[in-house]
Amino acid sequence: MSSKNSIQKQKVVVCGAGIGGLTTAALLAHRGYEVHIFDQAIVPGGCASTFKRRGFTFDVGATQVAGLEPGGIHHRIFSELEIDIPNATHCDPACAVFLPGETVPINVWRDPEKWQQERQRQFPGSEPFWQLMTKLFEVSWKFQGRDPVLPPRNIWDVWQLTKALRPDTLITVPFTLMTVADALRLYGLEKNLRLKTFLDLQLKLYSQVDTEETALLYAATALAVSQAPQGLYHLQGSMQVLSDRLVTALERDGGKLLMGHTIEQIYTENGKAKGVKVRNQKTGETWVETADHVVANVTVQNLVKLVGAENRSHPIPGYKRRVDKLPSPWGAFVVYLGVDERAIPANCPPHLQFFYDYDGPIGENNSLFVSVSHPGDGRAPTGKATITASSFTDTQIWRHCQDYQKWKQQYTDEAIARLSQYFYLKPETIIYQEAATPRTFVRFTARDEGVVGGVGQRLSTFGPFGFANRTPIQDLWLVGDSTHPGEGTAGVSYSALTVVRQIEAEGSSRF
Repeated sequence: MSSKNSIQKQKVVVCGAGIGGLTTAALLAHRGYEVHIFDQAIVPGGCASTFKRRGFTFDVGATQVAGLEPGGIHHRIFSELEIDIPNATHCDPACAVFLPGETVPINVWRDPEKWQQERQRQFPGSEPFWQLMTKLFEVSWKFQGRDPVLPPRNIWDVWQLTKALRPDTLITVPFTLMTVADALRLYGLEKNLRLKTFLDLQLKLYSQVDTEETALLYAATALAVSQAPQGLYHLQGSMQVLSDRLVTALERDGGKLLMGHTIEQIYTENGKAKGVKVRNQKTGETWVETADHVVANVTVQNLVKLVGAENRSHPIPGYKRRVDKLPSPWGAFVVYLGVDERAIPANCPPHLQFFYDYDGPIGENNSLFVSVSHPGDGRAPTGKATITASSFTDTQIWRHCQDYQKWKQQYTDEAIARLSQYFYLKPETIIYQEAATPRTFVRFTARDEGVVGGVGQRLSTFGPFGFANRTPIQDLWLVGDSTHPGEGTAGVSYSALTVVRQIEAEGSSRF
């Protein structure tokens, strides 16, 4: 029996049609596997999907993309799938950050020299810190481009990791157990409030945690990926373009996508994944879909529940204990506004970040990350625009609040009041408004507690210390922002490529 024919007979079920799940499914279908993907939502894309209201198109969660440049992860994947890269423009600045009481932002420019001049002006004396970050980024970026498997769980994984290593990778070793705060202390910058606050704000977006907890090597990439020759991109049309093109490739290559179908349980037998229990949300029909491999594009918390759904004793008790000990992830409160173009200041950047009070937390409306549509980008009718503003929030507040609608309205009013300090938001300029809470994200994405982002890029969960794509159950794979290299469409796409390579290697070793 040839390896190719054997692979063609292997069936893979993918749980979840977020970008990680869609990328995994599309690549496997293109490489000859029988692929079925199920998702409870009605629109694919997960937290990178969209919804439409009164002529406006709103990006649900993710609003910017990395990895579209030649050699970038999306460029690599789309090239293999033989589909066109979406039209996009560079985000420049990638973000304009406003600190409390300041009217002039810190602009994160794409041009490296321009960004260097900006940070030297904004944070005098900090350049040695930034030079360290640049060097660590350069080495780490080359390392990641050689497709290491982190953390490794078998000989094949170790071999892939070993092949990715180079002599210059050793530069990163002394910094493996350092946080960003450790580096600030190293350069005597720990008392620089403006610098630390700026870093806290940016890192919270990309790693879920601040300078005290974010792994330094992760931060080096998160803080530098917005500069050329890389960069962050604003997609023409909406974020849905990514999902739509992956779905097109999947179905062209014979894969099946079933939206409106919930995975209720992952079945295991003798330490091996055997299939999933599926429920059609429209008809209520349930059945067992058997598979040679099950790929879970879910949070690690969801995975534990799906595997142990009907087990008195959990099949992976040690894994469950580790997940249970994780700090509570953040949720998001999001306000979606459709506005008249008069509400948008001239030369408004596509992405802004506001922090309102040094004495308050990063979240709960004291900080807002804002994305603004541009004329002709497909998100709003002529003469109109969209504003999407999100803030980190404690999921437990929303889970246990007694008057949910009142609490939601209060948050909405506070967010709009904050935004009105920059945008011209009046009854005559606000055409449409809607808000989403962690409860909303539970309903539409099924993410446990409605959390956003991954597990947090702390030292204990970053890279070699993180959650592997291989789970303790054979042929059950985890893909998405709970795994290396973290959240964002680029991160979960790297995760997907790793799983595809691992499944292919497993198939080759069996035949």
